[in-house]
Amino acid sequence: MAIRLIATDMDGTLLNDDKKFNTERMQQLLKQMQAQDIRFVAASGNQRAKLESYFEPVGADQVTYISDNGAVVTSQDTIIAEQALSREQVQAVLEWNAKHFSVQNNLILISGVNGAYVSNHATPELMKMLHFFFHNLYQVEKFSDIEDDILRVSLIWEQDADVNPHIELLKTEFEGEMHVTGSGFGMVDILAPNVNKRTGLEALAKKWHLTPAEMVAIGDNANDLEMLNYVGHPFVMPNAEPFMHEAISETALADNNHDGVLDTIEAILKGDLA
Repeated sequence: MAIRLIATDMDGTLLNDDKKFNTERMQQLLKQMQAQDIRFVAASGNQRAKLESYFEPVGADQVTYISDNGAVVTSQDTIIAEQALSREQVQAVLEWNAKHFSVQNNLILISGVNGAYVSNHATPELMKMLHFFFHNLYQVEKFSDIEDDILRVSLIWEQDADVNPHIELLKTEFEGEMHVTGSGFGMVDILAPNVNKRTGLEALAKKWHLTPAEMVAIGDNANDLEMLNYVGHPFVMPNAEPFMHEAISETALADNNHDGVLDTIEAILKGDLA
């Protein structure tokens, strides 16, 4: 069966460790995908504005976006799917975090439709770092003052912190009420129930009349697993953790620092893979 959609994660997957990718080569591959009637999807925990900035050099409107780990799906400036958390759900996460951690232990970041929000205690150095990932970033006195639809709550520890125990605690606390996933780099995301990158692909499949067998997905982390298990042709990055290779048997042709996603897409377009 012909491939009609290729989806890729960004951090640790398409992006190298300097948060870049080969734009000239990507532009050529996008032209080839369009010629073969294949949709290209960026599926990421990043907000849509950040994703679009990555693809500006190759034409941001040529890409479909599954942003905020599946909470928003956008194509050609049209929102195809959106799932927000309720105020009660956000408050429950904030209360859970306050019970288990002090403000010095981790940082709370709230991602909404119109921007991202952190508390006023965030340092200027931290704000500078966060601005790289969140273009519309605001500091607030109280999270309850935010007037926005909240897509996810992110709890952020040190980049090399082991967040798996926190993930398990959160899953135990909110099982069935919210979706909890690790996003790498010391971050844990809490989303509305049954929201992940797979549900984003399901929304696109419904809109474009696709089947999972016609889809390719490439990823490297736990928040990619639902997406990878959904598509007919999943690839895990060589640089992924061992548990990812145990879950997904097929491996991309190179790691994120050596154009692994682009090599894999090129091979698919030539008919050598998938």
